[in-house]
Amino acid sequence: MSAAAGGRRVVLGTAGHIDHGKSTLVQALTGEDPDRLAEEKRRGITIELGFAQLELPDGSALGVVDVPGHERFVRQMIAGSTGIDLALLCIAADDGVMPQTEEHLAVLELLGIARCVVALTKRDLVDAEWAAFMADEVRGRLAGGPYADAAVVPVSARTGEGLDELRAALAAAAHGLVRAKDGSAARLPVDRAFTIKGSGTVVTGTLWSGQVAPGDELEVLPGGTRARVRSTQIHGQPVERAEAGNRVALNLAGVDTGEVRPGMLLAQPGSVEPTDRFDAWLTYLGAPGAPEALETGTRVRVAHGTTEVPGRVLLMDGRAALGAREGAYAQIRLDEPLPASRGDRFVVRSLTPAHVVGGGQVLHAHPRRRTNLKPGEKALLNVLRAGDEDGACDAALALAAAPVTADVLAAAAGISAAAAKRRLEERCKQGLVRLGDGAGAHFAERALLQKLDSALENALLRFHAEQPAATGISKGALAARLPGALTGACVDALVERARADGRVVVDGGLIGHPRAGGGARKLEEQAAEALAAVLGAAQAAPPVVSELAAQAGVDASVAHRALGALEKAGRIRRVSGELAFDASAYETLEQAAVALLRAQGGATAAELRDAMGTTRKYAIPLLEHFDAQGVTRRDGDLRVLGPKRA
Repeated sequence: MSAAAGGRRVVLGTAGHIDHGKSTLVQALTGEDPDRLAEEKRRGITIELGFAQLELPDGSALGVVDVPGHERFVRQMIAGSTGIDLALLCIAADDGVMPQTEEHLAVLELLGIARCVVALTKRDLVDAEWAAFMADEVRGRLAGGPYADAAVVPVSARTGEGLDELRAALAAAAHGLVRAKDGSAARLPVDRAFTIKGSGTVVTGTLWSGQVAPGDELEVLPGGTRARVRSTQIHGQPVERAEAGNRVALNLAGVDTGEVRPGMLLAQPGSVEPTDRFDAWLTYLGAPGAPEALETGTRVRVAHGTTEVPGRVLLMDGRAALGAREGAYAQIRLDEPLPASRGDRFVVRSLTPAHVVGGGQVLHAHPRRRTNLKPGEKALLNVLRAGDEDGACDAALALAAAPVTADVLAAAAGISAAAAKRRLEERCKQGLVRLGDGAGAHFAERALLQKLDSALENALLRFHAEQPAATGISKGALAARLPGALTGACVDALVERARADGRVVVDGGLIGHPRAGGGARKLEEQAAEALAAVLGAAQAAPPVVSELAAQAGVDASVAHRALGALEKAGRIRRVSGELAFDASAYETLEQAAVALLRAQGGATAAELRDAMGTTRKYAIPLLEHFDAQGVTRRDGDLRVLGPKRA
């Protein structure tokens, strides 16, 4: 397995200028030739990523990624470096620091690779004095940077000099390195995809996080195709479960090499959503031949994982440009979606010529489009940059203009739903207000709720002043009167809170103010009595609703609400949208129909009409209503007793 002592899982990546002996050194250390292609062997340079396994003195092992050094293959170098934890920087003793040495160093720094060991290769080609001089030169170059304390080990792959010392230095650097996130979702950037006869599609990559086992389902991003894992290997050996931090090969079912290619990402389904923009802390390094400053709006190549897409850098807070070694918040707008997540590192290359000029870390993978930051938005980016998930949750809550669910807050804060839920539970113990229960619960600061409670009351009072005859307003119409774009679920939560406190009245889907709807309710009660009187007089031949309202002298809108109240009280029976009967008259009609069917077993609509003593205008709606209620049942041209009366 690819693990350092004590269960640590570490991937080692080479770096350095072309022909500084990276692949030869890897072969001398591991006994394996990482160059896979015939062209690589013919030309003596690495073109694609190579892989090997390095046994260390303490009995542990490192997975080794050997990357190209030629400037034309820097893209492959970036792809190989995104998954490594420890760098082996190769600098030839007879050559010293060269252009690609600088570029590879920049990539290692930008990708946040924590530790580095320098191999001063080709020691056999120089004398001891020159080797010591070159070692001092290298230390001077690294001074002041993240690798100032890196071991510099003179070594010769041809004679074997220094190999043991280099292995010991690598073991010491690997000690304590822990990058794997075992509990998080599986993510694997694909760096190779090929077909093995009899097995099907195989992909390789460094497992960034989580675990993968045979039978697991993975999502191919971008695109969303699903694949099932047939088998897993770590450095050629089958394993029951591959864990984060290892070089992994997966045999996949359900996809071919046309659907999963180098540059794509395999992830636990639903765990990563590709994005066409992200907020980041961006550092501009500059490069020979690159502009002195990176101007906002500059088009660049954005390398993430094992892929690279065009995009544009938009600096925030009115920043016009970045000078060399300066950093700032920026929104990166992409021409194609990337499956990026918070915390991911990325590298920026210039378009022409293609030089590594900068890079940084994704802070928010799904931000809104903006470059001018509000104070609260900058505070959110500050805590995200610091890696403070609790602070991000608090900052997003402070920005919220309405009560939010845990999932909505997680998206706004750029953190996981689990982290948001945990923090919200803690905040509720400190005074945060929870509205509702379960997954649909909303959360808000007390100050925000006081503001919305006041807005809700004022909206209802204005409504009643405008429409004194109305008992209440619909939820949708009320939402339109409240500040902010509140969701229906949020309005429900606010109204339920107000109802429980006696600050609103909810009746028949309408929301009213308890002190403002009294006149309307009195008017509705009077309308109900007038309607009931007309229906009581009409008995088996009531007028349709529009005529009923006119006869009772009631406004049509009030009539419908009053009829609903009468039906709820059991005083009338509605048989259709336009027809209602006095309850006693309806009961007499139903009993007449049931008596005939009990006597005959079955009857036609005409026979039932005559038995009820009404006309076809009323008989057909009544019979259809009886059918719906289970009182009667159609049987061809006849009706028989339904399950309710049988």
